[in-house]
Amino acid sequence: MLTSDSMSLLWLTYLGLSLVVLVTGYLGLAFLPRLLRLPLTWMVAGILLMPTRFRLPLVEGEFHTGMAPAVVVAAVAFLERNGSVLMTSGLLVAAGALLGIAVGILQAWWFRTDAMPSENAQEKKQDDNKQRNNSRRNGHRGEQPRQPIKRREPKIG
Repeated sequence: MLTSDSMSLLWLTYLGLSLVVLVTGYLGLAFLPRLLRLPLTWMVAGILLMPTRFRLPLVEGEFHTGMAPAVVVAAVAFLERNGSVLMTSGLLVAAGALLGIAVGILQAWWFRTDAMPSENAQEKKQDDNKQRNNSRRNGHRGEQPRQPIKRREPKIG
């Protein structure tokens, strides 16, 4: 059952929190163009979600082995000054970041908008602009543009 198995519950909680971090990070980077925002978000996703095996010494001669996020294993290895574990988990973190950047660039390319619309679309847009001539904004409601009226100043005295 999900609640009795602590590892599956731990992974589910980690995935939920990672999704919260990714969504808030993506929305926080709204000032960036999509071409930068997507690779950065996917890079963080690759770092957070790259799994690796770990081996934790318990008592003399006994070890606990399992799966954990590579960034967590790298952080623990850094705090323990364990160079070999730090190297392997650090390389997996870097691989996750590179894989995330690649997915982000691919997604930005996949959902890109045409920067160079066809000539027919440009001509149609120009014709629409000429026809409309900002009439709604100027309050003319589709009427022909009015000739400028000569301004009359009031006379005092």
